[in-house]
Amino acid sequence: MNELLSHLNPNLLQQLDFYFHKIDFIFLNRLSFLLFILVMLLATGLSLTVPQIIEPLRNWRLVIRSLIANLVIVPILVLGILHFIPVSEPIKIGFTILAVAAGPPVLPKLAQMVNGNLAFAAGLMMVLMLASAIFMPIVLPLVLDGVQISPWQVAKPLFVSLLPPLAIGLLIRSRFEAIAISVIPFLRRVNSFALILGLASSLALQFNSLIELAKSDIVLAIAIFIIVAFAVGYLLGGPNLDTRLTLGVGTAQRNIAGALIVAGTNFADPAIISVIVVTSLSLFVVIRLIARQSFVKQTPSTELS
Repeated sequence: MNELLSHLNPNLLQQLDFYFHKIDFIFLNRLSFLLFILVMLLATGLSLTVPQIIEPLRNWRLVIRSLIANLVIVPILVLGILHFIPVSEPIKIGFTILAVAAGPPVLPKLAQMVNGNLAFAAGLMMVLMLASAIFMPIVLPLVLDGVQISPWQVAKPLFVSLLPPLAIGLLIRSRFEAIAISVIPFLRRVNSFALILGLASSLALQFNSLIELAKSDIVLAIAIFIIVAFAVGYLLGGPNLDTRLTLGVGTAQRNIAGALIVAGTNFADPAIISVIVVTSLSLFVVIRLIARQSFVKQTPSTELS
């Protein structure tokens, strides 16, 4: 590598270094993930119909099990992990906030990765985010001193950022089905590009925090959490494999948007934000890697079988 670099023009290296430091990684990161979420939900809407999303939610036993997995079992699990694994106070606070923040906005993408039930994923995302808007303001002040959060602060991203592109996609699908189906492959390519860009910029921004967290016992805590939370969701996901996989990844991943709102409005320590971001990205990357290895040969489902 050093020999290769020695043959490059020094002026070129200086220019590359100059432009690298000129990149606004914060703006790039926010833009990438915003594009990722919007395009993902638009593609989800184009792939489904309103009845397909509503149908899984009529299975009230599955909905109740999903709520129990995310709002009861996962918070208790995290409190148990933090009790037995010694971590610093910022890590404890960040992990606790994530534990009660259910309903990841990326759930449709996760369901696509594991070839789960896309319709169930879209409906479950909305149910869990609305439930978190009620659950978080009640529970967080009981486990963390001084935390105050309103239901609207948690629910706002759902109504402002998530529902509009999903609704637009559903509307286009209902009136122009052929057009909707034809643009889905392009949107998924854009979605994948935005995700890669977002993860790369996050790595650049959070690299030092990632190194510090790697030196702590949080790595063991994250590993235990992913395995057990996925297992809980999978076991409570009913008899069908596609819903089991969807609830499994939906339980293992958390609502980073809601968690960051709570942390940003209640705590001044930037380390707490770093814990939430790094942990969420770690969960996403691990789930993606597991999905690529384990479920790549399955066929995606949009129906609740």
